Amino acid sequence: MIAKVFKGIWTGINFSRRLILNILFLLLVIVFIVSLSSDGDKIIVENGSVLRLNLNGPIVEEKTYIDPIEAAISDATSNAESPGEILLDDIVEVINEAAKDDRISVILLDLQEMPKAHLNKLKQITKALEAFKQTGKKVIASGYYYTQAQYYIAAHADEVAMHPYGSVAIEGFGMYPLYFKEALEKLKVTQHIFRVGTFKSAVEPFIRNDMSDAAKEANRVWLTALWNEYKQDVAAVRPFDESNFDETMDVFLAKMTAANGDAGQYALDNQWVDTLKTNQQVRQQLIDLVGADEKGKTFKQVSFRQYLSLVKPPVVFDNPMTEKVAVVVARGTIVDGERKAGEIGGDSTAALLRNARLDDKVKAVVLRIDSGGGSMFASEVIRAEVLALKAAGKPVIASMSSVAASGGYWIASAANEIWAAPSTITGSIGVFGTFMTFENTLSNLGVYSDGVATTDMAGFSITRPLDDKMAQVIQMSVEEAYGRFLDVVADARNMTPEQVDNIAQGRVWIAAKAQELGLIDKLGDKQDAIKAAAALAKLNHYDVKTIKQSLSPQQKMIQDILGNASVKSMLGSNNATTSVLATQANLQSLVKRLSSEIDNLKDYNDPQGVYARCLACSVAQ
Repeated sequence: MIAKVFKGIWTGINFSRRLILNILFLLLVIVFIVSLSSDGDKIIVENGSVLRLNLNGPIVEEKTYIDPIEAAISDATSNAESPGEILLDDIVEVINEAAKDDRISVILLDLQEMPKAHLNKLKQITKALEAFKQTGKKVIASGYYYTQAQYYIAAHADEVAMHPYGSVAIEGFGMYPLYFKEALEKLKVTQHIFRVGTFKSAVEPFIRNDMSDAAKEANRVWLTALWNEYKQDVAAVRPFDESNFDETMDVFLAKMTAANGDAGQYALDNQWVDTLKTNQQVRQQLIDLVGADEKGKTFKQVSFRQYLSLVKPPVVFDNPMTEKVAVVVARGTIVDGERKAGEIGGDSTAALLRNARLDDKVKAVVLRIDSGGGSMFASEVIRAEVLALKAAGKPVIASMSSVAASGGYWIASAANEIWAAPSTITGSIGVFGTFMTFENTLSNLGVYSDGVATTDMAGFSITRPLDDKMAQVIQMSVEEAYGRFLDVVADARNMTPEQVDNIAQGRVWIAAKAQELGLIDKLGDKQDAIKAAAALAKLNHYDVKTIKQSLSPQQKMIQDILGNASVKSMLGSNNATTSVLATQANLQSLVKRLSSEIDNLKDYNDPQGVYARCLACSVAQ
């Protein structure tokens, strides 16, 4: 009887398993059939078309990995042009291809949904726009309003149009982090801070109620340099000089008073924009310029993502006969272990560099860094692979994007050469360790921890006070780690540890100043770094190969199938399922916003508990 009962249970479980697998398989088959049977919206670029450069998502060096099934479900809750991360390389490629495409006569800058971006990323986009204009084609910017990042790009247009009720918000650069010392004291949380460096301000929010004078001094220097570069670049392409930028409330108030409080008129009076036009007027202007589309309702146009799908092949095949310059992207917080794209795992990023070392066709490597640092241990794991590449006779160029500071500088230091954009934030050579204990918080609630152990070191817990001698040991470890950091940089940059210490201490530098100090070699963008790597490897003819993490066969199958079909086409756009999914997406977005203040600490997992991280650098990204 017992055997029959268990046999029946197993039969039921086995049936359920097969049923679920069959349903999933059937779902995939349906999606695949839909993708094959549907003609979809075929993209046609008419002669004389406008390329609508609608950059409606964060601009990144590497896209964050998204599970294919999650991406497909997300597709069901959004429109075809929904915001998503946009590769900087894709933007530049689209503009460059449009410059050569006889079917494209105008670029329309539609930047309303573009979030903030660092100056060096914006500069690479405007460099491509200027090359586009050199072909005799026009660039027109149009928007309801312009943020500071949006305006930097728009300023390079032949004409900057804005809605009459719009505004231009150019505010300069600043950083005002939150400080929690008093709040933690009220909660009776005990802070344990271990750091080295006068300017290592990453832990200040937990031990102060305001920014220290040292941090203010250091931050003011690089923020001012960033602001000066912004003003110089914009003034060079607009009909005014740098004195036109409002830097005091008195000047701003006087100008707004002269415009009777009309923000649109203020922008026009100050030559931020050339014309004030409604959407209808801009649409008619473009119809008059390039002609109407086949429906006769608007101008001939193709969107950024549509044009990208035409000029960028879905699958890139390596030419097995050519030599390569490999590009490895290190973007995000540096943490220990394995991480997907969009984060830097010590083991996973090291594996990408190792793949480049073991590939006989790869003759040089560009390590593209966009990171404020993180785990010191993981940083060293990555640096060791850079050294191994050099030992194998393959030159390495570290190419800094928006930020390569603290641990980001650690992994760059071993390269043959370090390149950075003039506005790159780097340095922050310093380390720290931090954790909280809650013995006082718990005792206030009547909760205590007590017991016995065989040694003084056993039984450590956040519910118990930290022994003073253990605190001394941790501080010694942090100081020793800082000494290692100095030695790593000194050895790589042909300096003494004392010389490095004078420009270290956790201080952040703008790249132009860092070059003067000997922390970087040359100023240039990613393409400059690739050319430099090829020159060091003595390559005259080569291909560029970006080394990415490989997907498992199952992941690749799902991505290929779901990538060719829209879940929305199966669910419909107005049914209850879509509504539920949309609500879930909104809740997820809200949770992300609420947790953003502590997000910088969520992945700290260094096995030694020591970090080379520049939290201040988040303003630059």
